[in-house]
Amino acid sequence: MTDRALPWITTPVLAGLLILAWDLYVRLAGVSPLILPRPGAVWQAWLELLRDPRAWHHTWMTVYATLTGFAYACVLGIGLGVLIARARWLELTLNPFIVATQVIPKVALVPLFVLWFGFGITSKVIVAAVLSFFPILTNTALGVKSIDEGHRDVMVSLNASRWQVFRRLELPSALPYILTGLEVGIVLAIIGAIVGEYLGGSSGLGHLLIARLNAFETDGMFAVLMHMSILGFTFYFSIGALRRMLIPWHASARLKV
Repeated sequence: MTDRALPWITTPVLAGLLILAWDLYVRLAGVSPLILPRPGAVWQAWLELLRDPRAWHHTWMTVYATLTGFAYACVLGIGLGVLIARARWLELTLNPFIVATQVIPKVALVPLFVLWFGFGITSKVIVAAVLSFFPILTNTALGVKSIDEGHRDVMVSLNASRWQVFRRLELPSALPYILTGLEVGIVLAIIGAIVGEYLGGSSGLGHLLIARLNAFETDGMFAVLMHMSILGFTFYFSIGALRRMLIPWHASARLKV
């Protein structure tokens, strides 16, 4: 059995065992459905969720906030990361401010974003962008700085322009690092969008989860959580597919399922 095929067998088996243990615990311990519903009830609630047009509206709002915030974070993070890696003085100037913005609990800033930008989609996009920006920035800067100086010297000796050095050497060499930052960033982006929906707004899966909580529909809450998880997995594996497409030669691409 190959390493690539193994997770396709072990993951469903482990997931099935966990669901079975969950079901047995609820039945044998007599847990109230208001505390922990059975897996079958959650599955039925999720199927009902899929048939509800309003749920798809909430899903689209979360997807839009996540991808828009992630796109802004990619543009700013990759662009600034390249500049910081290539200009030592810029790194020394901006690094204290970048670190200062990261040590602040960004979730605590969500009420401020809601106050400044309202309860609409803008505040969710900004939260998603802020949460996903830092890993993209740091991984991009690390990737550009990790290039062998001998390779750079060869490009310079061949009279390559700065753009040619970036396109032919820096970008391909930094791509594994950048894509790692994107994998972390997309996960943080959807977390940011959902947290923003928790605390303000009337749309999105975060809002839908709070609505299920207020209605004491525990099976519906688990169904929304399941829906969020599937969405997060989809985003994450999309970046993994992008990695295999852009850098099939790299060891990290071969290790991805």
